[in-house]
Amino acid sequence: MIFSKKRVCEFSFMFLVLAASIAALARAHEVDDEREFSYDERSGVGPSRWGAIHPEWEHCNSGKMQSPIDLLNKRVKIVSHLGKLKRSYKPANATLINRGHDMMLRWTNNAGHIKINGTKFHLRQCHWHSPSEHTLDGRKFDMEVHLVHESDDGRTTVIGVMYKIGRPDTFISMLKPGFEALREVKDIEKSIGVVDPYLVKFGSRKYYRYIGSLTVPPCTPNIIWSIVRKVRTVTREQVHLIREAVHDTLEVNARPIQRTNGRSMELYRPSDPKN
Repeated sequence: MIFSKKRVCEFSFMFLVLAASIAALARAHEVDDEREFSYDERSGVGPSRWGAIHPEWEHCNSGKMQSPIDLLNKRVKIVSHLGKLKRSYKPANATLINRGHDMMLRWTNNAGHIKINGTKFHLRQCHWHSPSEHTLDGRKFDMEVHLVHESDDGRTTVIGVMYKIGRPDTFISMLKPGFEALREVKDIEKSIGVVDPYLVKFGSRKYYRYIGSLTVPPCTPNIIWSIVRKVRTVTREQVHLIREAVHDTLEVNARPIQRTNGRSMELYRPSDPKN
């Protein structure tokens, strides 16, 4: 049987996703206390040293499928078989948590899920990095939010949305009282009531897909990444609001770009405009 080159590429990526699914049976939790590492290389525990802090963090320095990466247009395959990112989210109680270098919004009960390759991934939390961790053709943006999902068998998938300076982001505007409350005190956690995850707007059906890792220790590999193609807007004040709530004295909390090591990168573009 002879397959077209396009079909072979599709099979190759499906095999990558299947391999990642099998390999990632251990739960890929980001650390809740980030004070053991830094984003400042001068500290001695900066990104180039993360893998030496704990044996279980070794992937941070030795892993071949690390994130973030630069999404180069000349390297990206345009496909339509991946399917739309269908979110089945619902409002749920949430807590804002200062992890030491970023602010995390954790939903404390069922906030819904997305489906990838027939598997349900439940929404657990989102957190913010500034500037953006991923880049588009080498261009870095002002902020990036990561929505972290987990399946019942412990696999992890992350949706990333990048932002440039412009009009206010409505989701951050809604969370402003919580950020301000944490900015004024040294508390690390604040319950903020019911939060609707649909308020994190995508604005586009197009997205990049690749297999990478967590971008904070333990840098666990075999994470399915979906990066929304549209770059949304946020005000400079909103970026500063989130950073000031952290109290870590750093101006940035973005891991440097990692090597792609020949990984496949795809851009989903629906073949049917109504899809």
